[in-house]
Amino acid sequence: MRVVFVHGACVQDGPWWWHRAAAVLASRGVSSAAPALPSCGETGVAAGTGGPGLDDDVAAVRGELQRADEATVVVAHSYGGIVVAEAAAGLGTVRHLLLISSYLPEVGESLSSFSGPGPAPFLDVDADAGTIGVRPETLAETFMQDCPELVDDATRRLARQSLSITQQPVRASAWQQVPTTYLVCKQDRGTPAERQREFQDRGRLGPAGGWHARLCRHARRRHRPRS
Repeated sequence: MRVVFVHGACVQDGPWWWHRAAAVLASRGVSSAAPALPSCGETGVAAGTGGPGLDDDVAAVRGELQRADEATVVVAHSYGGIVVAEAAAGLGTVRHLLLISSYLPEVGESLSSFSGPGPAPFLDVDADAGTIGVRPETLAETFMQDCPELVDDATRRLARQSLSITQQPVRASAWQQVPTTYLVCKQDRGTPAERQREFQDRGRLGPAGGWHARLCRHARRRHRPRS
């Protein structure tokens, strides 16, 4: 058994974002990986207009999932749920999905399907460059209010991401095929709990799995893995 982690939007260095959870797993003899997402500029090609998009992220994660022929649990956070919906579909080695404060798209839906009329106040959109990013001054209060000791390290890992990922629809919904656990983070200020509850209700239509709620923030499950 191994675990593949998929991070959310507008950041780089997946292994760092998941390092505490990965350490707990390693102490129990479970290997893990956190593939880079090209749309965040992690693979040497700049994000932006004409740059890597959702298809590239899906290919990167799917490639990691196909790298080993062993049972795999996929853990996705926030935007990572968009990627995993397509990347994990139809793979026999994927035995379970754990979605943390994550989007849960149907086939044909994109990230913009769940957005309001304008960008969230913590996001900075540069339409000319074709990128989107988190405003650094909002990071601590919006995403890491219970992890103050990690804010500086997290800020250094913020990234501009290709804006196109917000419009590109998924072509599969793995959560409709694979047993799934959805973790609702009630104190999340990035993805409101009400929206997560909608995804939780939607997910009940998929295969038998678990649909759980916990009192935590947007980043807590990555940085407080034992809680």
